[in-house]
Amino acid sequence: MKPVRFLTIAALALASFAADGVDPAKFAQPPTTSWPTYNGDYSGRRFSPLTKINTGNIDALTLAWVHRMNVGPFGGGSIKATPLVIDGVLYYTFPDHVWALDARNGRELWHYAWDSTGGIHIGNRGAAAYKDYLYFETPDCHLVALDRNTGTKRWTQTICDLDLMYYGSVAPVVVKNHLIVGVSGDDLDIPGYLESRDLETGALQWHFSVVPQPGEPGSETWPNAEAMKHGGGMTWIPITYDPDLNLIYVGTGNPQPVIAGKGRLGDNLYTESIIAIDADTGKMKWWFQPSPHDTHDWDATQTPVLFNGTIDGQPRKLLAQASRNGFFFVIDRVTGKKVVTSEFVKTNWSKGIDQLGRPIPDPAKMPQFDGALVTPNQGGAANWPPTSFSPQTGLFYVNASHAYSVYYLFDTDEKPEGWGGNDRGGWGEAMLEAIDYRTGKIKWSHKWAGGGGRSGVLTTAGNLIFAGDASDNFVALNASTGEPLWHANLGQNVSNGPITFEMDGSQYVVVAAGDTLYAFVMLAK
Repeated sequence: MKPVRFLTIAALALASFAADGVDPAKFAQPPTTSWPTYNGDYSGRRFSPLTKINTGNIDALTLAWVHRMNVGPFGGGSIKATPLVIDGVLYYTFPDHVWALDARNGRELWHYAWDSTGGIHIGNRGAAAYKDYLYFETPDCHLVALDRNTGTKRWTQTICDLDLMYYGSVAPVVVKNHLIVGVSGDDLDIPGYLESRDLETGALQWHFSVVPQPGEPGSETWPNAEAMKHGGGMTWIPITYDPDLNLIYVGTGNPQPVIAGKGRLGDNLYTESIIAIDADTGKMKWWFQPSPHDTHDWDATQTPVLFNGTIDGQPRKLLAQASRNGFFFVIDRVTGKKVVTSEFVKTNWSKGIDQLGRPIPDPAKMPQFDGALVTPNQGGAANWPPTSFSPQTGLFYVNASHAYSVYYLFDTDEKPEGWGGNDRGGWGEAMLEAIDYRTGKIKWSHKWAGGGGRSGVLTTAGNLIFAGDASDNFVALNASTGEPLWHANLGQNVSNGPITFEMDGSQYVVVAAGDTLYAFVMLAK
């Protein structure tokens, strides 16, 4: 069976007058009439300067269209992808599938289906666009380039080894003449990496290994070459980028074995780290490690959000992350030095903060044969859904969770394999939090009834924040105060990061819940 491509007459008409294509230089600008890359722009802020929808008129927001996907043998599951919107066309992905829709009405323009040979189909974060190319990763370790106007396949390249249980789920990001791709893995003793690929051919430009080789800087944080060989550190989430510094920022995943850390004593660099990498060479500029020697599966792959701010009266180039381990970090993105370290939920696993601004793990809270009660739980205080920062309010927004797990250690061997343990969950609560980046203090917190609330977040210059709760509602709140202003029940929990764009004088907000995309609109007057 060959890959399937469905193309409508409407798509052919759109292709005939499509714009010249996507200019990566625009990715440095806040999105308005498009949403051209995973976070809307390079910064990861997910902030829109649009104001047509605002606190004064949010009640007039109405449903514009609904699109439900219909896929084959791996059907079901949720849309985790952030859609792209370019030249009036919306593009979104699901494992092995890409759709192009008319952004005005949700009508399908084309659908591409990849002929899968296997892999883990847990989700796909989205696509990347450049000129008339559209790129996405597949669960069976391929990078696929399509013609953005027609959905026709241009080329494919292998980016990981399916036999080693890698898979593709990360949304690529275009940076200058580079296509930056990350890899996903099943947490069974394989190393993570980041790659740059040629935009026209997919050929490898550079390869960055998260775990160093023996003798390289960072190798001293591992006990031996064998531990490094299986070290983990997946690159699950799309990168952010500072064009002025020409630095890519990526958060890396947990070390392996996941729970049993006896065979990898040390900090285990550069897993559980935020890393700055030269975009042209793939060389590391600096690192900061939120979770040294993690034994709780707390990937530090939450988006590194970039913004400029003022600290102690001085302007600074900053990076912030609400990490899965329950700590909020603000870092100087030029140097990698700590500015703020604070808790954004209650934690009990750290004995304090070291001189680098990193939490110090408490050995008593590492997994035990008879169990250790730990907060956050294995799902983390934050997970992969994207956060947001509003330069208008100066607040960082995250859908957070305060919950407990009992962590058990099963494998006490000197060289444990696989996970080497497990956890059992207990009580928990969820909330949407607004954090002052200058102090790390919580400005306001809105508790979600019924727990949950794992959606992505969007903020706008209309002083709004959009997110999903645990009761299937898509919610708009006042970004300054946290006051709920509007909601729509979608029948399933919000499953991706919302986006917004303006077209024909109207402002749209698009969000996914389960297998369905919903578009809401504030019509032009």
